[in-house]
Amino acid sequence: MDRIVNLAKRRGFVFPSSEIYGGFRSTWDYGPLGVLLKRNVKEAWWRAMVQNRDDVVGLDAAILMAPKVWEASGHVATFTDPLVDCKNCKERFREDQLPASGACPNCGAKDSFTDARNFNLMFKTYVGPVEDDASVAFLRPETAQGIFVNFASVQTTSRKKPPFGIAQIGKAFRNEITPGNFTFRTRVFEQMELEYFVPPDEGQRWFEYWCEERMRWYLDHGIPSDMLKLRQHDPDELSHYSTGTADIEFLYPWGWGELEGIANRTDFDLTKHGEFSGKDLSYFDQENNRRYVPHVIEPSAGADRGTLAFLLAAYSEEEVRGEKRVLLRLDPRLAPIKVAVLPLSKHEKLSPVARDVAGALRPVFQIDYDEAGAIGRRYRRHDEIGTPYCVTVDFDSLDDKAVTVRERDSMAQERVSIDQLVSYLGDRLPR
Repeated sequence: MDRIVNLAKRRGFVFPSSEIYGGFRSTWDYGPLGVLLKRNVKEAWWRAMVQNRDDVVGLDAAILMAPKVWEASGHVATFTDPLVDCKNCKERFREDQLPASGACPNCGAKDSFTDARNFNLMFKTYVGPVEDDASVAFLRPETAQGIFVNFASVQTTSRKKPPFGIAQIGKAFRNEITPGNFTFRTRVFEQMELEYFVPPDEGQRWFEYWCEERMRWYLDHGIPSDMLKLRQHDPDELSHYSTGTADIEFLYPWGWGELEGIANRTDFDLTKHGEFSGKDLSYFDQENNRRYVPHVIEPSAGADRGTLAFLLAAYSEEEVRGEKRVLLRLDPRLAPIKVAVLPLSKHEKLSPVARDVAGALRPVFQIDYDEAGAIGRRYRRHDEIGTPYCVTVDFDSLDDKAVTVRERDSMAQERVSIDQLVSYLGDRLPR
């Protein structure tokens, strides 16, 4: 894990937030490469969940919503963690995560904890110029509720009928007491959620379908099967509204942890919002002449956790001619830089040709142009950030109008005509 954290900062994937002021606990900023990687993860998810399907549409709901939304969803009453304080060192902990020894994880004091009290994880804010109870609002702790309250509008305007889904990618906020493990658990994070609305008698079938579909997506995008598992929740783990929940777990350096959750939420959400709002959120099935409140299957993934998992799964070290080579074996669809253009040197005759090559590639691929340093070090630099292909412009290029293309994983090299370069790379860089 330390190697990934160091690589992330050194190469510009992830920086500690507000670092020049000493940082701000459990918040992270994505740097030039990190923002590209995370964006590619989100685009790959959107492509699979929306673009390549005809039964899912998109939504982008507001972060601030009517406070009644969170009353109806149960977040105001039940979205809590049991907290205790150490009387000795004054640190605060979740009661359910204390060690069996009863010792304080920070100072080691025994039997020094206060009685547990519930702490709501939602960030509270105020809307308008007056800070009173009437102006209280919350930063959303999940994106799902924005989908539920828009169900009727989306269903009517999109003319979809169950089974169909509404997908959303967006920020969520939770006042976590014990955040940590880099970007695994943070107070500000990004969710990629689908709410898939189905007839009540089809809930189990679609729950099983989405468990298989989501596992396949991670495998297809480069995570090895031995680093993934699907864990069904035990009955005592299930939320009160769920008839079945499964976690896709990833083998992090500290052990197995949740990467994505898939839940059968039944009709709980639409029923509750119907009751609290007074609006009819049922669906009338004309073909079968029946009315029902759809059940919901929810695959909920974290864009930050996904990005971290892809980084960890891709990290590799090997020895090449007596030297250590570090590389990220990222799926080309996720790699932040697709092609690096590298003139052999800064020679006045090579740079113009190399920049012309870069200019031809830039509208098609995310590229990097780098002419500083020895060519071997530049190859290693791009291996380390996961660039699938490097294109080298050398002195032969001035005569044969061709370049050398080097593939990241095998380091195999091939001579390619400059006028065929875009199509050559396009055939090898899937989208």
